[in-house]
Amino acid sequence: MDEVRMSGADGAASKGLSQVERVVDTFLEPSKTFTDVLRSTSWWLPFLLLVVVTMGSTFAIDQKIGFDRVAEQSVLQSASAEDQMAQLTADQRAAAIHRIAVGQKYGSYAAAVLILIFVAIVALLNWASLNFGLGAKTTFGQNFAVCMYAGLPKIFIGLLNIVFVYAGVNTENFDLNNPVGTNIGYYMADSAHWLKMAGSFFDLFGLWSLVLMVIGLAIISKKSKGQVAVVAVGWWLMGMLVLVGVTAVKG
Repeated sequence: MDEVRMSGADGAASKGLSQVERVVDTFLEPSKTFTDVLRSTSWWLPFLLLVVVTMGSTFAIDQKIGFDRVAEQSVLQSASAEDQMAQLTADQRAAAIHRIAVGQKYGSYAAAVLILIFVAIVALLNWASLNFGLGAKTTFGQNFAVCMYAGLPKIFIGLLNIVFVYAGVNTENFDLNNPVGTNIGYYMADSAHWLKMAGSFFDLFGLWSLVLMVIGLAIISKKSKGQVAVVAVGWWLMGMLVLVGVTAVKG
């Protein structure tokens, strides 16, 4: 009887975590989730959650603010764009604003594609850095799954945005690229655009995701957290420098 019970327990353990358990453990016991990635690289539930929340946030913006107003605010945040718009007639300006609004609207609704592309790029960079830089033996699939689960805290940004938009909080000066005050850049309204971009990287949920990334990469690579932190934080810093540089050039 004891052998039968042990066999049954082993069988249950070998089945690993369900997708729901993985998502819950990402917040409560992330090491369990990322250890289970070694068994299976399935990532459909976090992806679905990210897409649903992003789509819900986009719908709220579309219904309560309108993308024409969002586009107008985007122009006001760029000195070079303002200069270009100043040279247009009122009708030409309205048409240009509408074109920007259409691009932002459908780009936001294309959340599924954009999330997949972003995660694939980050996963590829991590995979190359871990395997060729640290001598690990991870797979692209493992890195992709780690990135997808590590991104789950960012769901809260979308959820907060939905709540604030429907509550009418700061809708007049809405910033599509930084909609919720969970980062330093949000509170730097009078600072240079490049400085606000730098501040936006110091986001409560973004940094939480970065910590999860380090935990996950350490587990799949079987390297120390210090070693993989160099990889994860290094690419995070690189991304910040690139976007800050582009923002500074655009004005």
